[in-house]
Amino acid sequence: MNEFSGKTALVTGAASGIGAACAQWLASRGIGRLVLVDRDGERLEALEFDCSCERIGGDVADEAIWQHVEAGAGSLDYAVLNAGIAGGGLLPQTTLEDWRRLMAVNLDGAFLSLRSVLRLIGDGGSIVLTASVAGLKGEPGAASYAVSKAAVIQLAKVAAKEFAPRGVRVNAIAPGGVDTPIWDGLDFFKGLVAQTGSREAAIAAMAKASSPLGRYASADEIAGQIGFLLSDAAATITGTVLVSDGGYSL
Repeated sequence: MNEFSGKTALVTGAASGIGAACAQWLASRGIGRLVLVDRDGERLEALEFDCSCERIGGDVADEAIWQHVEAGAGSLDYAVLNAGIAGGGLLPQTTLEDWRRLMAVNLDGAFLSLRSVLRLIGDGGSIVLTASVAGLKGEPGAASYAVSKAAVIQLAKVAAKEFAPRGVRVNAIAPGGVDTPIWDGLDFFKGLVAQTGSREAAIAAMAKASSPLGRYASADEIAGQIGFLLSDAAATITGTVLVSDGGYSL
């Protein structure tokens, strides 16, 4: 029997990218029920899974959503807390509004979702938070995003220690470049697409410039790595950060 069969998993940021890939990964391994959260409710509704699925449209930084989840989700076995947004700018030009907008989703949202999941998860459950290699390596122009992801890493470590007595494992993954829609809203990426002639060429150019392996990960590859951390194959791994960056941080 597959270890995921008949179990319940919650995934945030599930409408696209890594979140959607994780939901599909879990569904393909027999998960019994998915609880999916994303602010893009229309795209969330368009996803199809061979399992029971509850779809919740809204911002992970909205506490009311988590009150709803806690009231109706029941016991959880797994959670992938993946919702996040990108942003950048040199520190002197970063406005407090921009800082707070990014922190609201990436950090407040991570805290609220983790708090609810920890209230709902059963003994022996497993949780993975999506951080970023930006939270481990300093780069100009990434302060707000990098700080939010560094905080997510620490949040995972504290939760891992608090819930270890119940056999609940909490880990983080720190991807480097991943080919997901998160790039598409960034001005510099739009400029690179115009310069190189296509989205694919822009992704390839960034990967070649920033990764010793010369490639970015796909969302499906990151989902498989998250699945490993969720699984019994990682039964003694908790409070750790899996860096998946193609060697960028070397």
